[in-house]
Amino acid sequence: MAFTVGLVLMLNLLSSCEQFIEVDLPNSQLTTEAVFTEKATAEAALLAIYAQMRDRGILRDLYYEMGLYTDELEFYGSSTSSKEAFHKNNLIPSHPTVSSWWNTTYTQIYGANALLKGLEESALDEAFKKQLTGEALFIRGLNQFYLTVLYGAVPYVTSTDYQQNTVLSKIPIQEVFKKVEADLTQAIALLDWEYSTADRTRANKGVALAALARVSLYTGDWQQAVDATTAIINHSDLYEWETDLNKVFLKESRSTLWQFSHRGAGVNTPEAISFIFNTAPPPTVALTPNLVSSFQDADQRLVHWIQEVSDGSQSYYHPFKYKTRGNTSSSVEYSILFRMAEVYLIRSEAYARLDQLELASLDLNIVRGRAGLADVEYSTKEELLEQILIERRHELFTEAGQRFFDLKRSNRLDAVLEPLKAGWKPTNQLLPLPENELIINPNLAPQNPGYQSGN
Repeated sequence: MAFTVGLVLMLNLLSSCEQFIEVDLPNSQLTTEAVFTEKATAEAALLAIYAQMRDRGILRDLYYEMGLYTDELEFYGSSTSSKEAFHKNNLIPSHPTVSSWWNTTYTQIYGANALLKGLEESALDEAFKKQLTGEALFIRGLNQFYLTVLYGAVPYVTSTDYQQNTVLSKIPIQEVFKKVEADLTQAIALLDWEYSTADRTRANKGVALAALARVSLYTGDWQQAVDATTAIINHSDLYEWETDLNKVFLKESRSTLWQFSHRGAGVNTPEAISFIFNTAPPPTVALTPNLVSSFQDADQRLVHWIQEVSDGSQSYYHPFKYKTRGNTSSSVEYSILFRMAEVYLIRSEAYARLDQLELASLDLNIVRGRAGLADVEYSTKEELLEQILIERRHELFTEAGQRFFDLKRSNRLDAVLEPLKAGWKPTNQLLPLPENELIINPNLAPQNPGYQSGN
C-alpha cells in the first residue's frame, strides 16, 4: 500500500475512540506532500500527538490508577467505579481502562510513525525535520516502554500500514527494551538542548536523556544511566535544583524537564482535582496510612506535600504537591513528567550499583537535604540501595506510577503488596491483555497468566 497519510488522518486518529489496528484510510485525505510541505501543518500533527498524550492514555492516568494498584492510595469512591478494580487488584481483560490504555497508546505510536514517514519524504529544511523526527522517536520509544512494563511482551509498531498492524505478534520484553533504547538514543542525537517552547511542554535532548536513564533502571545499564543523568545535571544553564518544596511543582520551575500544559487558559492540573479534598471522609481517594507513617517526623515533605483533613475523629491525608485545584486567571501548575529530583535519584542508584557509594550518597543527600533530613547513614552497598528506594518512595509518590515500577524492577511487588492488599496475586505484576484485541488479532495470544477471557 502506498503511504498517503495527512493531517486529517492524524488528527482523526488522535481524537478517535477506535482501536488503532482498526483505523482505515479515509475516503478523502490530504496527501503526505500536502501535510509536510508546510512547517505549520507538520508541527500541528506533532502537537496533536502531544495533546493526545496529555488528555488520554497511560501517561495521563498512571499517577491515579497505579497509585491505587499499589500501596499509595486508598479508594473511597463508588463500588461501581472502574477505579475500584485497580484498588482491589481484580482487573479483567474486558476492563475499559485496560483496553483504552492499549488503544490510545498505540494510536499515539501510529501518529509518531506517520510523522516519521512524512518527514522522511518531505522537502522541509533539515533542522526542522531533525527536531520533529527526534520528538517522534521519543514519543514512540517512551510509549512502547510503558506498554511493555505494564502488559509484558507487546508488538513494537514502526509501520503505518494498518493491515500489517492487525497481525503483529508480541516480541519479548528485553527485545522491546532494546528497540526503546534505540529510538531514544536516536532521539538524543537529533534533538537540541534548547526547548521548542518556553514552558517545556515538548521534548528536548534533556527529556530524551531522562527517558533513557529511566529505561536503564530496567535494563541494568548503570553506566548509561550515569552518563545520561550527568549530561542533564551538567546543563545548569537549563536546569536548576529548586530548594523550596513549595515551588517544585510550579509551571515555571527550572527543575522541571518535561510537563503537560492543560487545555484552556487558567486550567491547572488533574492531579489537584483528583487528590485535594477539604472535608472528611474523602470523596474518592486518600493517601494510605502505610505511606504517610513511613515518613520520618522531620521530613518536610510531610508538611509541604501532604495535607491532613479530619472529621473530628479520624484523620485522612491527600497529596498536596499540586496545590491549585480550580481554574485561575493564568495556569499556575502543569503536570510534570520528568524533574530533577528523579534525575539525581537515578544517578544515585546507578552509582551505587557500580560500587561508587560515596558518589551515590552525595546525590541522595541532595534530595534528602531539601526535605530537611540528615545525610544518609549506611554501612553496606545493600543498605544504601535500600535507602535510595525509600527516598524514591517519599520523593516521587503519586507521580506517574513510579512506586509500581520501582517495586516491579526490584522484584518486590509480591513481598510488599501481598501483606497489605487482600486481592494481590503474583500475576498482578502484569495487566491483562485487552480481550477485544486478542479476538481481533490472535497473534497476540496467549493471554497474560492469571487472566481469563470472557470476563
